[in-house]
Amino acid sequence: MTIEAVGLSKRYGSVLAVDALTFTVPRGVVTGFLGPNGAGKSTAMRLMLDLDRGEGRTAFDGKLLKEHRHASRVVGAHLDAKVFHPQRTARNHLRMVGSDAGISNARVDEVLNLVGLDSVARKRPKTFSLGMSQRLALAGAVLADPMCLMLDEPANGLDPQSIQWLREFLRHYASQGRSVLVSSHLLSEMQLMADRIVVIAKGKLITDGTVEEFVSMSTRNDVLVRCDRPDALVELLRAEGVTAVAEGPDGLAVIGESTDRVGEAAFRAGVVVRELVSRRASLEEAFLELTSDAQGFAAGGQL
Repeated sequence: MTIEAVGLSKRYGSVLAVDALTFTVPRGVVTGFLGPNGAGKSTAMRLMLDLDRGEGRTAFDGKLLKEHRHASRVVGAHLDAKVFHPQRTARNHLRMVGSDAGISNARVDEVLNLVGLDSVARKRPKTFSLGMSQRLALAGAVLADPMCLMLDEPANGLDPQSIQWLREFLRHYASQGRSVLVSSHLLSEMQLMADRIVVIAKGKLITDGTVEEFVSMSTRNDVLVRCDRPDALVELLRAEGVTAVAEGPDGLAVIGESTDRVGEAAFRAGVVVRELVSRRASLEEAFLELTSDAQGFAAGGQL
């Protein structure tokens, strides 16, 4: 099931939190939803689920969510890890969540086991740690076996083993032809989890595409070459219009060229190459570079 968000907008007084946001969440892959704090990710998700009033529309396989008979079988959402009745047990919480779609008690127990909460099923989640609450929220999202998942920061509070489990679970869920949209500030983890990303800043779309396409936009992608006469090589490269910056006593960072091109240039310059390697920016490096203008603070600033 494909999710299509078109023209999402939301204003809080004079602040335009989400600004004509349009993007697609395709089936079969995990789509990461990224942006600095205050970028509008959570507000956009609430708009997509008709939980907030605003402009625009979101279609699930061409139909609005309210046009589907059982919304919980269309999309499972996890927007807040602490949304549960304080006096209700974890098992009864899920029974209540699944009542709309007629979920059986057997399915409730199956999902509790899936997320590793079967041993605390009869305990009240008000005593749960953040990590356990995250697992209960995920259980509620997948309870009706929906075709789409929308998860807002589901990895918060999870230990490394649980984060790995979450990554593998979501990738498997998407591989069954379902749509998964997940936001996170753990960019190194998102690089492992997501096939595609939607990046927003100040409520506006920056990119909607593959992780590789986004990373390729970074100026941190370059070729490192170490040689015996870097001055001779840099002179030749600059004469050919290639940007090269000194790095260390014998190195050059060459921007916008392949290792083949740099190696050929070194041969023409008659220098001895000691190292030649292509360097790619990480998702985190590309994200910080391409959203720097939208950050709400400057590192090293005065309080």
